[in-house]
Amino acid sequence: MKISFHGADKDVTGSCHLIECAGKKILIDCGLFQGGRELSEENQEDFGFDAASIDFVLLTHAHLDHCGRLPLLVKRGFKGEIITTSASKDLTRLVLLDSAHLQEADARAQAHRQQRHARDHRPVQEPLYTLYDATRCFDYFGRIAYYEKPIKIAAGITATFYDAGHILGSASIFLELKEGRKSCAVVFSGDLGSRGRKILRDPVPPPPADVVVMETTYGDRLHRSLDASVKELYQAINDTFQHGGNVIIPTFALERSQEILWYLREGVEKGLLPASMHVFLDSPMAISATEIFRHHPECYDDEACRLFKQRRDPFHLNNLHITRDQTDSMAINRITSGAVIMAGSGMCTGGRVRHHLKHLLWRKNASVIFVGFAAIGTLARQIIDGARTVRLFGEEIDVNAQIYTINGFSAHADRNELLAWQKQIQAEHTVLVHGEEEVMRIFASKLKNTEVLIPSKNQSFTLPGLKEI
Repeated sequence: MKISFHGADKDVTGSCHLIECAGKKILIDCGLFQGGRELSEENQEDFGFDAASIDFVLLTHAHLDHCGRLPLLVKRGFKGEIITTSASKDLTRLVLLDSAHLQEADARAQAHRQQRHARDHRPVQEPLYTLYDATRCFDYFGRIAYYEKPIKIAAGITATFYDAGHILGSASIFLELKEGRKSCAVVFSGDLGSRGRKILRDPVPPPPADVVVMETTYGDRLHRSLDASVKELYQAINDTFQHGGNVIIPTFALERSQEILWYLREGVEKGLLPASMHVFLDSPMAISATEIFRHHPECYDDEACRLFKQRRDPFHLNNLHITRDQTDSMAINRITSGAVIMAGSGMCTGGRVRHHLKHLLWRKNASVIFVGFAAIGTLARQIIDGARTVRLFGEEIDVNAQIYTINGFSAHADRNELLAWQKQIQAEHTVLVHGEEEVMRIFASKLKNTEVLIPSKNQSFTLPGLKEI
């Protein structure tokens, strides 16, 4: 038995971990590296294992940094079975088709630029995968995982999915492994949600295990309280409207968009936001994700279930405008005040939000409200870190807008929540992944009664003792 690490190792994206047991190879997630050009090139590299040799993929959730290289896995020879929850399967279809579309669009744009600049003789970068590859990927989705219902993966291998409370359908995975006389229980946290959120239930810790592989995204800090974060959101919007401007909220299509819609609806209903406020959900992917949310009430907490039973849509406002069409998206920029524009991507690495930033970042009466994590190398991180100008569509744009960072909306558990979750697993060995290296080291110093490992990419260890191979 062994475990190896092939992504999100001393990094926040690209989650990909491999278990080998009883003659089977099981991949936990196969995510995309996100950030700067260097990480984009890393996506093109070898996985660190033979894709054709993988028998199963257990998918924790549908965020791109956990599922985004599945089409590439299939393209390079995978013919096994992908197992995940029903909600994750639906969201993953949406995410991968969107990713493939962007891959193809970026390749076309690069080819067009090189045609205009005849002296640029660099080879045109092929898309990582195409819409065809993404569509083929869905042929390999097999059994559906239900929370807390064991699945016999193969002889000697059982997997149980537990609600991770991160996004719709997200899971931590408890693996029971047997090979000859050896046995080992391994928990993969996936991404863990924060407790007390709207819409989704709180995370459910799996049973105690020998080894836990866990995320550390916010392992060095505490989140601001949710109530204070909602209050700051309302204050930022009201202040911007009083100055005659618009608000941009770069949003992740999955979970964050739906949560912010929930709070905007509540703000209007309670008189804390103006009833005349216009909200533009300018993200085709977020629009489709919201429809998927409506079809998976099995993932909701009690309050959200109660609203749906009352036939009240928690994501609807009277002045909510759904803009799927690009022409309608462009027309939003003719509105000079009183609008909240929610557009992807959350890290501003692509999507329609970049066009809105180009039109509004230089305006002193505008605001940009960041409500999620921004990885190093992303445009969002540059703005948050205080850049005075940023480059958008070949132009240098001054950053004059008010910039707000409200981390209390994070879908990730904070330091204390991560520590409490890890303590319940009672693992002899704790492996830290999915976090910036310095954050991991700070978090490691807080752990007690466990051996802590911070693996490098492509490192392998034996199980259950975790000795490096």
